[in-house]
Parts: sequence; structure tokens; C-alpha cells
Amino acid sequence: MLDELFNKCKLDLCSRGPIVTDKDTGEILCASCGQVLIEKMTSIEPETRSFGLEQFSEKSRTGIKSSLAIYDMGLTTIIGITNKDASGKNLSGHMRNTFGRLRVWDQRSKAKPRDRNMAYAFTLLNGMKSKLTLPDYVIEDTAYIYRKALATKTIRGRSIASMLYTALYVACRNNNIPRSLRDIAEAGNLGRGDLAITYRIMMRKLDLKVEPYDPAEFVLRICNMIGTSEKTRRIASNLILKAEDAKFSSGKNPMCLVAAAVYLACNISGEDKTQVEIAKVCGISNVSVRNVCRLFRQKLDPLIRQEQVKTHQIR
Repeated sequence: MLDELFNKCKLDLCSRGPIVTDKDTGEILCASCGQVLIEKMTSIEPETRSFGLEQFSEKSRTGIKSSLAIYDMGLTTIIGITNKDASGKNLSGHMRNTFGRLRVWDQRSKAKPRDRNMAYAFTLLNGMKSKLTLPDYVIEDTAYIYRKALATKTIRGRSIASMLYTALYVACRNNNIPRSLRDIAEAGNLGRGDLAITYRIMMRKLDLKVEPYDPAEFVLRICNMIGTSEKTRRIASNLILKAEDAKFSSGKNPMCLVAAAVYLACNISGEDKTQVEIAKVCGISNVSVRNVCRLFRQKLDPLIRQEQVKTHQIR
């Protein structure tokens, strides 16, 4: 490889090296004779460091990645405000006026109601991403569902926020991210009832099929919120798995199952947690927790007694 590079060196006195790389011009030179060995070299360095979208747009060589969560999918083109040509010379007065009119029509052509709708919706979506700490693939799935609702005119007559947050809830269900309708409603400052109505409409209009939440995904979160031990978490997770094996968890609210399992686990491990406290954290009534606890004791009484015996033996 080096011999092929140094074949360009034509001076007899050239000692063939060392090689010098000029990053500014993208050239590789022979330091002995000054011959340019490679020109227009591709830069393999990382992008310039930036701390915001504006800095990224100014310093990035490639621009932002294509994404469904951007109203134009990141493929926008903007006519620059600098009145200079490719060689850096100032434009004439006639050309400046021409490009000024082009900029005006370029902006007007992008001011479509559909684009304004998506621009506002995806701004809200970015805020929800940080509030609920959601991964990027959930945001992409939410944007896809919202675009589908917009294309089928399901959003007509309904608020942008309610349709977007409903699409976010459906995306969380599809990707098994434990975020309840109550969590999304509180983060978006909307009523849970409004989102529930919009959810039923979206499911019917778009013919969506979603799987129910896995109650075990909520155990860690609820236990962290009420401050239980690791032992209690393991017992609660075991109770939920046994409930699924016994096939009496189908059709039940996942939060009710989690609340009942955590309450029983607290009783087994000797932690003082009330039904009212757990129900408040789960967003349900303590009557629901009491009814599901009674169902657990009827179906899984041998397992509960076995866990109690193990706990007393360890003590």
C-alpha cells in the first residue's frame, strides 16, 4: 500500500517519507518532497460536540437523522439567509431580490395545516418523552400511530393532545413499557376519562390489536414507590406468576393484581403497609385491592402459607 502511494514521488532525492496528514485540506503528503499522495480524503473523525439542536444544526456535517417523530421526517431543505454564491462572492442586487422571493414562497409552501398539526403534536411528544423517560423506539411507534390516525382523519373534531397521548399509550402497550393511562394523563395534564374515550375510538377506527400489560412489569415500580425490601418484591413477583399459571388473572386490571400481590407480600415479609397506601400509589380503590386479595387467598392459599412458613423459619 505504501509503495503505491510513494509511486507519485518523482524526485530522485525523495526519501519516501514520512507521511503527513493535513486534516484541514483533506490531503496526505510526502514530507520529503511535498508531493500530494491522496487528496479529498474522507474524514473519519466524530461530529463536533454540541449541546443543543441549534448548535447541532450549525456544526453537523450530515444533519439530524430521519425520524417519524419530526413533522417533515428530518428531510427539510432551507434556503440560507447568506446572500453569497458557492465561491463566497456577494450576489448582485437582482439575484438578492430573486432569492428573497424564493425564501418567502419556500416558507409559505411549508405552512400546510397537516404540517402545523404534526409540528405541534411532536413538540408535545418530545416533552412527554422526558417526563415519562421513554425510549426512542416507543416515540417512533407513537409517531407512526399518530400519522396513521391523521391520514384516516380519525383526529378530526378531537384535540391534538388527547389523540397524541392515546397513541403514546397504545405504543407503550405494544412495546410492554409499564405506563398506565393514569400516568400519561397526569403527565399530559388531561383527564383520564377523556383519554379512555379517545382510546376506544382509536382502537375502533384504526382496528388496532394490543396485548394486555404484564402485571409483573409494574412490581418493581410500585415497590420502589412505597419503599419495600427486595424480599417483598420477589414474593410479589412469584405470586403474580402463580396467578397467571392458575389462570385467574385474565380479565383483571393489572394494577389491581400488582397491588394485591404487593400487599400480600408485605404481610408475608412482615412489612407494615396498608391497603389504602398501596391503592393510592396504584391509582385504584382499596375495595378493589381487598377483593383481589380475597381471590388470591382462595386460589393460592397453599402457596401463601408456604411463603409464610419460609419467612418464619428465616427469622
